[in-house]
Amino acid sequence: MEKEIQLDMNRIPAHVAIIMDGNGRWAKQRGLERTLGHQAGAETVHQIAEEAARLGIRFLTLYTFSTENWNRPEQEVTALMGLLFSHIEEETFMKNNISFKVIGDIGKLPEFVRTKLIECIEHTSGNTGMSLVLALSYSSKWELTEAARQIAQEVKEGKLQPEEIDSEMIQRHLATKDMSDVDLLIRTGGEQRLSNYLLWQCAYAELYFCDVFWPDFKECELRKAIADFQSRERRYGKTSEQVMNEN
Repeated sequence: MEKEIQLDMNRIPAHVAIIMDGNGRWAKQRGLERTLGHQAGAETVHQIAEEAARLGIRFLTLYTFSTENWNRPEQEVTALMGLLFSHIEEETFMKNNISFKVIGDIGKLPEFVRTKLIECIEHTSGNTGMSLVLALSYSSKWELTEAARQIAQEVKEGKLQPEEIDSEMIQRHLATKDMSDVDLLIRTGGEQRLSNYLLWQCAYAELYFCDVFWPDFKECELRKAIADFQSRERRYGKTSEQVMNEN
């Protein structure tokens, strides 16, 4: 049995974002349909969410469905929407004091999925523990375009002057305006790219890539990623000496 990785509970990342990659390849390795890989991946979501809540992570944001994913075969998209609908379990959120949130262009989602998402957001809004955030029909380019459009409209209406636009102003117009920036970005499945995900929010995130396919990314893998995060020095453009003096 693998020994549990010990973590410094005073240095748990506040915001962990995950690109859950490898469901299809996991299924292919086993001679299964891709949809069964997504099914296994959905089970992993529940396990990782519960572990993240236990560890004290404040925000767990999961790249569930990108704007580019709409280009996948219609049968697979339909299956993914059905899987999403069936795995939104309020009981899990209530048991673990988790609030549920969604970022993305959810107007493109099927009405039956959208209705269930909104209901779950409302019913868990009073929970005070971790926020589980699903990025659905999401991409950073979409998010930044929407922010630019909103700001431009405010300038047009005379509510805002161009010289008032700064990084904080842009931040307030993002889908994640009520969340802290990402501390740790994890990507499973062996690829090493950000894939149009939380680009603004990941400006100073620590990046962790692993070969494990998402369905096999269990609690011990999350702990490995956090242990790696805790081994790094986060300087934010400063020198090591400055960081040490601040601590």
